[in-house]
Amino acid sequence: MTVRQGAARFAKGSLRALRLLAKPVRRSQGRAGTVVETYRGYGSRDEVFLIGRVFRQSQRAANAPDEGWAAELRDIRRRITRRKVAGAVLTARFFGCEEQVVTDRDGYFRVHLRPNLPAPPQASWHSMELDLAGPEPVRAKGQVFIPSADCRRVVISDIDDTVMRTGVANKVKMLWRLFVEDAENRVAFPGAAALYRALYAGPCGSEGNPMLYVSRAPWGLYDMLSEFFVMHRIPVGPVLFLREWGLSWTSPLPRRAEDHKRHLIDHMLALYHDLPFVLIGDSGQHDPEVYAEIVAAHPGRVAAVYIRNVSRDAGRLEEIAKLAEAVEAAGSSLVLAADSLAMAEHAAEQGLIARSAMAEVAREYGTVPETRRHAGRTRARALRKVLDGAGPTPPNVIVEPGRSDPPA
Repeated sequence: MTVRQGAARFAKGSLRALRLLAKPVRRSQGRAGTVVETYRGYGSRDEVFLIGRVFRQSQRAANAPDEGWAAELRDIRRRITRRKVAGAVLTARFFGCEEQVVTDRDGYFRVHLRPNLPAPPQASWHSMELDLAGPEPVRAKGQVFIPSADCRRVVISDIDDTVMRTGVANKVKMLWRLFVEDAENRVAFPGAAALYRALYAGPCGSEGNPMLYVSRAPWGLYDMLSEFFVMHRIPVGPVLFLREWGLSWTSPLPRRAEDHKRHLIDHMLALYHDLPFVLIGDSGQHDPEVYAEIVAAHPGRVAAVYIRNVSRDAGRLEEIAKLAEAVEAAGSSLVLAADSLAMAEHAAEQGLIARSAMAEVAREYGTVPETRRHAGRTRARALRKVLDGAGPTPPNVIVEPGRSDPPA
């Protein structure tokens, strides 16, 4: 790469970073710049949940340019100086139920409704009406996902280093990919999109299973992640972030996400009390530990745990191997896989996806299923032997009840 090319790439990346930081709602809904911003909600036929935020931002001048450095810098100023609206009263309406909610000190509101009328059993997405009385009247709509009558399980997945490469283990690379690269340039793991489509469809192809995603990213990247999902044809579901990073003059640093993932999954297990779960995460953070705790606390509720192996440290793999044995003892399965194809192979064997979906996963992965079937797989109890002779590629480890010998 030449110096000129490097400079051009840096300038392009910097402008992209400005666009991400300048991502306010471009069209104010109220006369004085008041915005009701909603995030995808979720629920069952008994109760639904939706999160949103109310804030005020300065209006864009009628003759102001829409593109370029000046436009992005102006919108960054609009975002940083936008003012949360605390204590605002909104009325939420959903299938015959009406309730008033009040924004908290950061301008967020949380809707929890119990519908009086049944939602159509074959539809998944439903509209919730929201009316803000003041400081300026605003009407908005939110989207709520309710599983259809055909769904058979719930999938909860991490996003960072599980669906897309963010390099959580490398903090500098993670920040660059998180804030600079746009949806088009963010790399989905090969085969991940096809695997998620297969889990969404289920073995019969029409289940429409709930896909609930968790991320360590701030709410400000919500639109970018949505674009990433659409671009890679990943089934869209409620993106449930763990924290608000609070980009403002008074709160410039991210807030802690202590135990939020565990509490979130416990809440989902209670909400979808009649459905089994599939949990997907990565080895770089605390997903294996959190998921093992979930399996132990809710025996029989987790059909499988899939951990994308992004670790090359033997000590970390041994830690996960011990957790895998605990998951097995609790009657579930754990797959520690360096690639999506090994996860798909196990999911097909367990009846979580259609066997015919393996071909699409393999196409995205770039190989033929038969050439990779069971390759590199071992039981956790034999992991030390694998680690002793491990090459540059992390091993795939599958542990499941009733299997006493390593798969052939």
